[in-house]
Amino acid sequence: MAACAGGPGSWSENILEYFLRNSQITAEDGAEIVWYHAANHKSQMHEALKSAAHMIEADVLLPSDGSEHGQPVMAHPPETSSDNTLGEWLAEVRKSSKGIKLDFKSLAAARASMLPLEGVKQHLRRPVWMNADVLPGPQGSGQVVDARAFVDTVTSFFPDVTFSLGWTTGWHPEKVNEGYSWSMVKEMDYICSGLTQPVTFPVRAALVRQSCSQLLWLLKKSNRYSLTVWTGKDDIYSTEDLLYIRDYFNKTQVFYDVLEPQSHEFKRAIGIQATL
Repeated sequence: MAACAGGPGSWSENILEYFLRNSQITAEDGAEIVWYHAANHKSQMHEALKSAAHMIEADVLLPSDGSEHGQPVMAHPPETSSDNTLGEWLAEVRKSSKGIKLDFKSLAAARASMLPLEGVKQHLRRPVWMNADVLPGPQGSGQVVDARAFVDTVTSFFPDVTFSLGWTTGWHPEKVNEGYSWSMVKEMDYICSGLTQPVTFPVRAALVRQSCSQLLWLLKKSNRYSLTVWTGKDDIYSTEDLLYIRDYFNKTQVFYDVLEPQSHEFKRAIGIQATL
C-alpha cells in the first residue's frame, strides 16, 4: 500500500483503502477494482453511474475551436465535441461515491478544468486521479503533455491529488512490439521522484509482459507508485499475459482497466467475481 497516500476522503487516498473503508471490496487487491472506461457522453456517464464500477474514467478536452477559455467537454479523440461538459459531468458524478479518473488530452484542457473542479472540490471526498501522457513510449506517436507544466497546473489548485502519468504508445499486430525501455522508466522516475503525491503509471497490457523488469524497477523506486494496466480495443493479448503480470508484481500495486472478454476471464481465473 502507498504509505504516502492521503487520509480518508482526500483525493490522494489510496483507492484500495477507500473502497475497503466503504465495504465495496473485500481485500487489498487491485484486481478487485472495477473500472468504467470512457464515460464521456451523457448516456455513457449515466450507465457508468448505475454500474458496479468503482472508478469512472473520462476524457477531457477543449472543443474543436481550440479556445483555452472555452468550456472543457468530455470526449476522446478523434471526437472533438460532446453533449457533456466537464461541469455537467462533475455535477452528476459528485452525487455518487465512485472514484474519478480524468484523462486530459492537452495542457490547455487541464488549465481550463481547474475552476470547474474547484467548484465541486468540497463535494468530492474520494480519490481523484489526474491523468496525462507526459512522455513518448513504445511505438508512441501522439502528442505528449508537458509533465512539469501539467503537474504544476494541477498542484497549484489541488496539491492533495493522485497523479496518473503515462507514455504515448502504439501497438501493431504485424510487428514485434517493443516494451517500455530502461530509458523510458528512468525518465519517468526522474519526473516523479520529487513529487509527494501518489503516482500511478498507466501501462498498455500488450506491452507489459516484455518490460516487467523495467516496470518492477520503477515501482520499487517509491512506495507512492503503482501501475494501471489498460488495453486498446484492437490489441491482441491473452488472459495468460494478465496472470503473468499479476504473479510478477505486488497485487496491491497493480490495477486492471481491461476490456472484455479478458477482464471477465482474468477475474474468473483468480477467483474474483466479475460484475459490471
